[in-house]
Amino acid sequence: MFPAGSPSHTFRRLSLLRLLLLLLLQALGRGLGRASPAGGPLEDVVIERYHVPRSCPREVQMGDFVRYHYNGTFEDGKKFDSSYDRSTLVAIVVGVGRLITGMDRGLMGMCVNERRRLIVPPHLGYGSIGVAGLIPPDATLYFDVVLLDVWNKADTVQVSILLRPPHCPRMVQDTDFVRYHYNGTLLDGTTFDTSYSRNHTYNTYIGQGYIIPGMDQGLQGVCIGERRRITVPPHLAYGENGTGDKIPGSAVLIFDVHVIDFHNPADPVEIKTLSRPPESCNETSKLGDFIRYHYNCSLLDGTRLFSSHDFGAPQEATLGANKVIEGLDTGLQGMCVGERRQLVVPPHLAHGESGARGVPGSAVLLFEVELVSREDGLPTGYLFVWHKDPPASLFEDMDLNKDGEVPPEEFSSFIKAQVNEGKGRLMPGQDPEKTIGDMFQNQDRNQDGKITAEELKLKSDEDQERVHEEL
Repeated sequence: MFPAGSPSHTFRRLSLLRLLLLLLLQALGRGLGRASPAGGPLEDVVIERYHVPRSCPREVQMGDFVRYHYNGTFEDGKKFDSSYDRSTLVAIVVGVGRLITGMDRGLMGMCVNERRRLIVPPHLGYGSIGVAGLIPPDATLYFDVVLLDVWNKADTVQVSILLRPPHCPRMVQDTDFVRYHYNGTLLDGTTFDTSYSRNHTYNTYIGQGYIIPGMDQGLQGVCIGERRRITVPPHLAYGENGTGDKIPGSAVLIFDVHVIDFHNPADPVEIKTLSRPPESCNETSKLGDFIRYHYNCSLLDGTRLFSSHDFGAPQEATLGANKVIEGLDTGLQGMCVGERRQLVVPPHLAHGESGARGVPGSAVLLFEVELVSREDGLPTGYLFVWHKDPPASLFEDMDLNKDGEVPPEEFSSFIKAQVNEGKGRLMPGQDPEKTIGDMFQNQDRNQDGKITAEELKLKSDEDQERVHEEL
């Protein structure tokens, strides 16, 4: 649309007082228009609302910034101007004299996606002068208008909660890291972006300036699993310039958001005991213990990831041996056999920003675990420990055929006998044959396939600070 006073579009201005008076008169009979008696010249703009959207949460008011398309024709249907030909929306403030008076009035009360035909009499258009070479004097103008956007510089972020889960123990606040899906549209419903098309959540810190200010504000106080609509005016989005080829300048943006999870980098593992065994529990799991446990693992939105039940056997791990993620290792400590827990593990104690196979990056994990069994572990570096002092004549007892040397078969038979008689134990959770084989290799110092009395040494002889003794 032509700005008032420009050479190509000399829209006449009325005084603000007169404009207000005429707008008030129009409000009394808006949508009908008026003609003078006996079919004389039009006194005011005629407004034909030939498409009105079902939902109209907001109507254009004086001082609003609008974006719209239009076709301008004369009474005979000849086109004199069109925003479509320029592939550019009109973007302008309404009701402050920047448009011809007839257009100013015709846009008032309009809804986004509404279509109107405006019949503008000459005295509300270009009057008796017209526009040289384009609009003749005393021309009645016909405009077909569709409104695509409206906002005001006083607008703030609008948040509509579409779905909030009944249980919301924690809400997003500054410095939290949020993972969410979104659909982004303009006010007319045109999609400009969606995370769903990438099959990946949008992940960001809140309140740190990583996203547009309107989204920073709109995500405050959201719950995990919540769905909300965030309407962001352009001065809290991408401003007058827009961004890329999908978001035009001065565009209001609507985000339909679904929050998958969030956490804070300072979060510890959250541990909740679901049940304990009825009998008393004198010993609990600790660092170094070999444990067996069942688990179910999911995302906070309920997406199932893994379960030990799928393999038909408990998971095995030695606590503190870096065999499981740090948060799970922490959550499995201090448990009684038969106890069930729920663990919420933040990503910095799980698989981090990169994620893992089947686990999205920066994902908070939810575990339900049950401790099935527990065995005391061995000190670091030990493969076997004696429960009491080792035999004084260790080599002689090990040399079963008394030939002065111990081959692998004799060594293995001796160690297994000590375990069966309860005199010592091997490292739990490992293949006994492999463990015994490793022990033999450690003692066969010249690697000739047999152990002599000179080669055989207790672990305590090599590492005096150790309390336990090991072959």
